[in-house]
Amino acid sequence: MITTEQKTLSDRITSLAESQTIAMAKKARELAAKGVDVINLSFGEPDFQTPQYIKDAAKKAIDDGYTFYTPVAGYPDLRKAIVEKLRRDNGLEYGPENIVVSTGAKQSIANAVMCLVNPGDEVIIISPYWVSYEEVVKLAEGIPVPVKGPLENDFKITAQQLEEAITSNTKLVMYSSPCNPTGSVFTKDELAAFAAILEKHPQIHVIADEIYEYINFTGEHYSLARFESIKDRVITVNGFSKGYAMTGWRVGYIAAHKDIADACDKMQSQITSGTCSIAQKAAQAALEGGRESAEEMSASYLRRRDLVLGLMNDIPGIKTYVPQGAFYIFPDVSAFFGKSAGDIKIENSNDLAMYLLNDAHVSLVEGGAFGAPQCIRFSFAASDAKLIEALERIKASLAKLS
Repeated sequence: MITTEQKTLSDRITSLAESQTIAMAKKARELAAKGVDVINLSFGEPDFQTPQYIKDAAKKAIDDGYTFYTPVAGYPDLRKAIVEKLRRDNGLEYGPENIVVSTGAKQSIANAVMCLVNPGDEVIIISPYWVSYEEVVKLAEGIPVPVKGPLENDFKITAQQLEEAITSNTKLVMYSSPCNPTGSVFTKDELAAFAAILEKHPQIHVIADEIYEYINFTGEHYSLARFESIKDRVITVNGFSKGYAMTGWRVGYIAAHKDIADACDKMQSQITSGTCSIAQKAAQAALEGGRESAEEMSASYLRRRDLVLGLMNDIPGIKTYVPQGAFYIFPDVSAFFGKSAGDIKIENSNDLAMYLLNDAHVSLVEGGAFGAPQCIRFSFAASDAKLIEALERIKASLAKLS
């Protein structure tokens, strides 16, 4: 039966899937509001406060009168600071005209997809992938083409897989490194192999999502745009939410060829215009203050990763690997499919996530939302005590399944 609302709303919105990370966080909050002690590990959010010097810069910006509309692409001083950051940290040469600041990296990605993808264009998405990639491509009326990397290779695809997925209709490739949800990191050599393939296909652009750049345990972050032969076709996406614990400030950006940057500026001008003026001044201060606070947080995430891996490896049936960045682990939990506890039967990772939410009171995200239905996403952006308690609860709940 079609409801009145379904008749009224556009096909675009009725076909759009809700973000599963946000949906699970919402369910966790609903349980917590009823007095249930829920440990929420479903949201991709640092548990650290924004560093004080960044907060102070925002307060100063208010006092200094930065309360008016900003240029659509961002304040010139912020864009210059981003240019310097890209030169310093990534070895990338851009000018302010190549930078567009947006209301979070999510908007940066959406702008780029909308500016590049026509109806029917194919978009290769390296899978597992962040939940919004596929839905944004669908909004642009493109065709998502997931290419899956196996757990045994830290969920990374090979250059051969990339080449085999390319057709005459391929317009765009999307990936993140460090990856959400897997924490996998593409090395310089792996990216060089991708670049060699893409050199042969000048119609293909790439969105390289580097939002987790500062949470990298390998000692080296390498940007695809370093390869000059394809640099003009790479849109590098980054922001402040993860590395600087600035999720609520909503500031992201792209670095791209001027034609693409101009297109994203044009798109954004009709949707949100410029990002919050106060948040932009805070972001500028974050970059000018260096990486010390980001590195301290990254060291904490590394310690927590090792803590969680040790605890997970004591749980029979969970298949793990070693994430090299971000603050997630994405274990294979398919060994529990087909098992039951009382009237509850686990058919898939969504069933398992709901079971663990209701029985263990731990909120996780099912893997199907990320293109890997055999897995479940576990964020370790939480205190040691919460992580230990969460794994104890999970172990006890899983032991009830038979």
